[in-house]
Amino acid sequence: MSAEAWPAPAKLNLFLHVTGRRPEGYHELQTVFQIIDLIDELEFSVNQSGRIRRVRGPMDIDPSIDLVVRAAECLRTAAGRPDLGVDIALAKRIPVGAGLGGGSSDAATVLVALNALWGLGFPVQRLHTLGRTLGADVPLFIGGQNAWGAGIGDVLSPVALPPRAYAVVFPGVAVSTAEIFQASELTRNSPAITIGGSVFATASDLTLPGHNDLQPVVVARYPPVQAALRWLTERAPARMTGSGASVFSVCLTQSAAQAVLEGLPADWLGWAVNGLARSPLMERLAVQRAVTGAIGA
Repeated sequence: MSAEAWPAPAKLNLFLHVTGRRPEGYHELQTVFQIIDLIDELEFSVNQSGRIRRVRGPMDIDPSIDLVVRAAECLRTAAGRPDLGVDIALAKRIPVGAGLGGGSSDAATVLVALNALWGLGFPVQRLHTLGRTLGADVPLFIGGQNAWGAGIGDVLSPVALPPRAYAVVFPGVAVSTAEIFQASELTRNSPAITIGGSVFATASDLTLPGHNDLQPVVVARYPPVQAALRWLTERAPARMTGSGASVFSVCLTQSAAQAVLEGLPADWLGWAVNGLARSPLMERLAVQRAVTGAIGA
């Protein structure tokens, strides 16, 4: 990663229980988020042109509706500074629709980075509030820590997870989160867990407590996800993350995860990744603050 780049890491949902549905249609969830070292990178060229542009990014996503542009516009509106502008270059490594939180993480990095680069000084809770308007997972990435998630996934409590690596497989199909949550066959009555993320913090083996309530729905509707889950399960216990389409297995080391991925079908993507205790976005923000402080001195 270049010195100018700001990281946007992916996440895994180690489990995902749907415990109910609110009157307005949102779902009550319980999950544990694990940040991993599969990372998008963003570079920012700030100016006072009043224009927010994505100058590099995925060709199949219209820049005008991209979350990175929407996040910058959201922050500028909150600041009441229509003169603020920025050119954003996005190097995309996390696939869209993969259940890995790439879009939410990109949006979080935009909010954190431009809050510093534009000199706004918004406290982190203000960024959380803005982030929730963009997506339920955005506050996770703003906070930068592994977390127990409740509510619609945005009520977060930090959790310490044991060092682990993961074999992650993406079978090349984008899954619509809205479609899966609206599915009539989705069960929404998993019993609420009362011990929170401590069950993961104390786990000494490679088992994954809980389950993913969305997995049966996705597997039935998206045959490539079913195929990927079957392929990975033949090598190690596997589970889908988020609303799919990616599936993963937990391993002790990155080399063990790489061994699990041997023979991966050519039309799929796979990564042997490490679980991170802290998002690299936090380190990048600390570097920026140090540079700003040195210049100010």
